[in-house]
Amino acid sequence: MPAIIAERQLRERELIALVSELVRELHPRRIRFIDVQPSSRIERDLGIDSLGRTELILRVERAFRVRLPAQTIGEAETVDDLVRALEQAGPARERMARASPPVSALPSVPAAREARTLLEVLDWHAERHPDRQHLTVLQDEATILGTLTYGELAIRARKLARGLIAREVVPGDRVALMLPTSIDFFVAFFGILYAGAIPVPIYPPMRLSQLEDHLRRQIGILRNAGACMLITMPEGQRLAGLLRAQVETLTAIESVAGVDASATPLELPQVKDPDSVALIQYTSGSTGDPKGVVLSHANLLANIRAMGGVMDASSADVFVSWLPLYHDMGLIGAWLGCLHYAATLYAMSPLSFLVRPESWLWAIHRFRATYSASPNFGFELCLNKIDDTSLEGLDLGSLRMVANGAEPVSVQTLRRFLARFGRYGFPAQAMAPVYGLAESSVGLAFPPLGRPPVIDRVNRERLGTHGLAEPAKPDDPRPLEVVACGQPLPDHEVRVVDETGRELGERCEGRLEFRGPSTTRGYFRNEAKTRALFHDGWLDSADRAYVAGGDVYITGRVKDIIIRAGRHLYPQEIEEAVADIPGIRKGGVAVFGVTDQASGTERVVVLAETREADPAARAALHARAHEVTTDIAGTPPDEIVLAPPRTVPKTSSGKIRRSAAKALYESGHIGPVQRPLWWQLLRLGLSGAGPQIRRFTRLLGEALYAAWWWVVLTGTFLLGSLTIIIVPRLAWRWSALRWISRGTLAAMGVPVSVTGIDRIPDRGAMLVFNHSSYMDSLVLVAVLPGEPAIVAKRELAGQSFAGPLLRRLAIPFVERYDVSGSLADAEALIAHAHQGRTLVFFPEGTFTRRTGLSGFYLGAFKVAAEANLPVLPGIIHGTRSILRSDQWFPRRAAISVEIGEPVMPSGADFTSVLRLRDAVRNVMLARCGEPDLGELIKPASSPATT
Repeated sequence: MPAIIAERQLRERELIALVSELVRELHPRRIRFIDVQPSSRIERDLGIDSLGRTELILRVERAFRVRLPAQTIGEAETVDDLVRALEQAGPARERMARASPPVSALPSVPAAREARTLLEVLDWHAERHPDRQHLTVLQDEATILGTLTYGELAIRARKLARGLIAREVVPGDRVALMLPTSIDFFVAFFGILYAGAIPVPIYPPMRLSQLEDHLRRQIGILRNAGACMLITMPEGQRLAGLLRAQVETLTAIESVAGVDASATPLELPQVKDPDSVALIQYTSGSTGDPKGVVLSHANLLANIRAMGGVMDASSADVFVSWLPLYHDMGLIGAWLGCLHYAATLYAMSPLSFLVRPESWLWAIHRFRATYSASPNFGFELCLNKIDDTSLEGLDLGSLRMVANGAEPVSVQTLRRFLARFGRYGFPAQAMAPVYGLAESSVGLAFPPLGRPPVIDRVNRERLGTHGLAEPAKPDDPRPLEVVACGQPLPDHEVRVVDETGRELGERCEGRLEFRGPSTTRGYFRNEAKTRALFHDGWLDSADRAYVAGGDVYITGRVKDIIIRAGRHLYPQEIEEAVADIPGIRKGGVAVFGVTDQASGTERVVVLAETREADPAARAALHARAHEVTTDIAGTPPDEIVLAPPRTVPKTSSGKIRRSAAKALYESGHIGPVQRPLWWQLLRLGLSGAGPQIRRFTRLLGEALYAAWWWVVLTGTFLLGSLTIIIVPRLAWRWSALRWISRGTLAAMGVPVSVTGIDRIPDRGAMLVFNHSSYMDSLVLVAVLPGEPAIVAKRELAGQSFAGPLLRRLAIPFVERYDVSGSLADAEALIAHAHQGRTLVFFPEGTFTRRTGLSGFYLGAFKVAAEANLPVLPGIIHGTRSILRSDQWFPRRAAISVEIGEPVMPSGADFTSVLRLRDAVRNVMLARCGEPDLGELIKPASSPATT
């Protein structure tokens, strides 16, 4: 017995030494205030958060050569809990067999493309293949906790729905769902939907010991949602009285088993309206002023189908996910996406990943996953917390795409991850930086499948000072590197606007707005924030970005939200709580995030003013602020800085200037400089004068330019019309218009460069151009020689003013959509070509505001094939930035026109026409610098027009 006690004491001392070393590394400035004891609480007393806990467990397992149970790791509250866990731990086991076990391929089945609701999706699969495996819940890469087929999920969910109805849950009620990754979560989610109610997922506590404090922090969400029931772990039922007293609408706290026990044979309501609410997704971290994103069945299915289309998803795919199910990326992107496409899902607990990140990679290896996803910090965790010995035999070559989203994407993390894990088969083209937000269901921009990450090097000074993402020179010593987050999903649009809401052009930084079928109708019971979300039919992302070559580049967040390990923290809540601590000055607390290059996430810094000078009193304040911050944020801060009064910068109205506080912290100049009041006021005024003057000057200049632009264009229209009417000869009219158009562009301050114009033959040729703006015609009139026959839509021929003018220019008109009319038009165009005129087409037929090259109509190429005309591809750059579709506020930009080498038809048959179109379009797609919006096969008889 004494030997056992001595062994335990020795183990305890060794463990305390190990923990002390880690705390010293995590909090070097605070270590003198921390005394590690067996009773020390890991998070609250020692400041070891979830990421730090991962490092602690890795060190413990290596030092003692054991493997700790994942559940024990998650539940450990104190150092003594870890000592007891060591006593129960088994020896470190060898890695599972290196070779991948055979994975039996399931038969291919179609996606539920006709389904209008999530319930119809599940019913569709359950009726056709009830025994097909849908999902598997993993503890780690080798331990399976449970499985569900489509039939089992439908049966169990319907039973739970009947239990809810028996508990008087009616359609439209909100039912909160606070469960870890488990079979119960999946069953409860669909059970709520089958009952006609609305699921409201909220995140569960990391440890059951935190359950009461955690639920107290969720009261604001439960109140805002008006939840009638909370489905959670059985341990949560003991808090029913506390929560019902705090949330007026809450009538019960139940477990899945408890609801199942109430089930009776009842008729389930029919949920058939695709616009009915399917989910209220609360943005994580917001407990003081909750924002519940309302998403309909139609929203979710539109997003799933748009993402799946880009990813080429099918039932042959396998998705391995450790993402939490209360988060949209794990709930919608991983689970519901797999449900729709009948792909197999392997869902792992986030805690298992945080404790042993290699388990995610080995699960990908074992189950031959084709898809997965993670926030940036997950990739960084794999880099920093996995040693090479844990990766022997790993094969990641099955992956097709791994989405990197939910928080800012680090260029350094991308490069390091691809360099290291490329050695284990990870394909560079599988790494997919993406962009999304709950207000767009989950996804908004995705890169093309199979494209390696694109990194833009921009001039740091130009972007920071002028908001221009100007490409950096090759010898630039300090370029800013920004990751491309892909292109807007099909049927979705983005735009970048300035402070006044006017749309900006290519490579201009501003606020990102979006719209599309996936977008929310607003925030639940929060009219003020809903009004602020919508701007003229567009939704505000609260992010700053620019667009280049069709890709979205995110440069920062407009909001002060701190993203920590994929979770949003709201500074104001923490500031108010810390300011309530006796000894901390009211209104003297600033909370902000500082990017940690090592971890790939953000460090949380609390800057608090105090007059205390006594070391013991300051230590107590430090500990109390640490405790309060952990309570509010659910995670400990990385650093608490106690500063003298008047340190925290404020606006003239007394609001905390968090960005200024962050800059002060990063400069290392904490503490006020004692200067006279008049000097402080003068300096404050002068510091803000420059940016305000520059902003006002820029906005005034843009407004004056827009006004001048329209004055010039109006004058051009009047002068050009008069010229067309009075000049007697066609050649003279075109010559005069050419000079007028060139003068117009010069007066507008629009530089135009032209290359390849000498490739246009004198007679008998066809030019085709990409179409992105009403300005395209003006530019072509200015640069094309001779009397080009710019083909126009027949609608213009019937206009009383435009029709006669265009006829004076011998402009040919064609029907775009009437096939019988188009056949005659095609013959007329061939006659024009035989007369020696150069035909000019916009084969896209029209233009949209979305950046990209649309599909081509075949009619133009049929004309070229039958007349045996060479087709010269032309590319116009810049007009979309000047005047985009649906935009009437012109911007200043340069224009370039490039004429490519001619492509000759190989024949006049249908196959030759298709071949000609594809060859010309491929040349234009390669040179236009915009994404491919998809080739549309139009009727062969329909010429393209503008």
